[in-house]
Amino acid sequence: MTKSTSGDTLSGRRPNVMFILMDDMGFSDPGCYGGEIETPNLDGLAANGVRFTHFYNTGRCWPTRSSILTGYYAPQVCMDPPDNKGHYRPPWQRLIPHYLRQAGYRGYHSGKWHVNNTRDPEKDGEFDISWGFNIQQGKHFFDTDDGKKFSATAITDHALECLGDHQANHAGTPFFSYVAHTAPHFPVQAEQQDIDKYLGRYDEGWDVMRERRWQRLKEMGIVNCALSDREPELRSPGYNDSFGPQYGPGEIEYAVGWDRLTDEQKRFQATKMAIHAAMIDRTDREIGRLVDQLKEMGVFEDTLVFFMSDNGASSEILIRAGGHDPEAPPGSEATHLCLGPGWGTCCNSPFRRYKVWTHEGGVATPLIAHWPNGIKAKGELRHDQGHCIDFLPTIMDLAGVAMEDIPLPEGAPPLPGLSLAPAFLKDGSVTHDHIYFNHQCNRALRVGDWKIVSAADNVVRRIEGDKWQLHNMAVDRCEMVDLSKEHPEKLQEMVDLWQKHEDTYRSDSGYKG
Repeated sequence: MTKSTSGDTLSGRRPNVMFILMDDMGFSDPGCYGGEIETPNLDGLAANGVRFTHFYNTGRCWPTRSSILTGYYAPQVCMDPPDNKGHYRPPWQRLIPHYLRQAGYRGYHSGKWHVNNTRDPEKDGEFDISWGFNIQQGKHFFDTDDGKKFSATAITDHALECLGDHQANHAGTPFFSYVAHTAPHFPVQAEQQDIDKYLGRYDEGWDVMRERRWQRLKEMGIVNCALSDREPELRSPGYNDSFGPQYGPGEIEYAVGWDRLTDEQKRFQATKMAIHAAMIDRTDREIGRLVDQLKEMGVFEDTLVFFMSDNGASSEILIRAGGHDPEAPPGSEATHLCLGPGWGTCCNSPFRRYKVWTHEGGVATPLIAHWPNGIKAKGELRHDQGHCIDFLPTIMDLAGVAMEDIPLPEGAPPLPGLSLAPAFLKDGSVTHDHIYFNHQCNRALRVGDWKIVSAADNVVRRIEGDKWQLHNMAVDRCEMVDLSKEHPEKLQEMVDLWQKHEDTYRSDSGYKG
């Protein structure tokens, strides 16, 4: 057996791992990624760790979560099946805690699950303790034994209980804590005191706010591209005309210029963004509680904390669960407001499009890695390209198991990811030969500085045609300049490569349709 040396190189001991995931948070929402939302706890982790600038999710909740936990692209484990016809679990599929258990770790899950081809993760034997398999996803005020709580608070409470149990009964044993928040996924709901903090901050509108975020991102060195154009011709996914009377005249399903809105629309839209900001602010404070607990346990220095979002901010406008009461205070439990395309394009600034699409606005995520005893860099950026598939090999590497010795079950294909551990030491140490995307026929492939992308949305097809676009990400990460006509050979080369990987990854799952 070839023992991994990354953990020894970085700290001399194996770390605990806490993986914190947010839901539908935009690339530039946190303060440490250019946002104006107050996120002092995330900013502190970033200032004493590293931030990745080119890290990717899959563009949607469930495929991202499956890639994080299994180490495979979602189609490989049939978590993004053709035509969304259902989910099949390959017999060889296992999750991170399964492998870590063999390395002596305990596993805890708190929060949203949404890995649709698995059963209850605790009863299934993947996690030692799990809560959230059947979480209330249609609202953010959870009914708990202690009364109603905001989602981030309830999820954090359970994670803290797990840590307390670990300290009492398993001290000295390394742990993997997976904390999966539902915020700020629609409906935008928050405690009134948190909403009040942000009321009035967004009255200038999304055009001004996205410009400011873009400028801050450039000053931070996180991006060097132009600010993408708004796309006012794209209608919000999920919207239908019956929603109009329920939401009233303040709602608008297009990302038009702020100056085109009526005063009533401006007030309504600014309030929605205030609620979105309040959700992130509150979740950041809950993350602070987790940090405090790690410190109290005396394990903070030896814990690797990852933080990311499962996809970009959403442009969806729809009504689910108990519906929407227009007479109730905005953001309260009786309401079902959605961020929408105007603020979605701001939250994903400076990138193009949103959740569901495989343009950068859909698939680019902040990634913070913080580990005092292992990551000596403080506040540095990492420009290495990475993807959710990299977490399993990274965590196993640091747990002392080399990539080639991860005990994959019989029939499992090779893991497609890479360990990110070398990037903790030095920028530019991790190089993928490709990063692949396909979410419900929104397709993309990144190879070095080149990216091809094609959208499945019917509106987009009417505008652009059913075709691939080619972008040079070194100078055009906002994906505004299509080079497919200037470089037809490069385009065809990458399209052929995408199809090759598509065929391989689809066949890996064994799904027969």
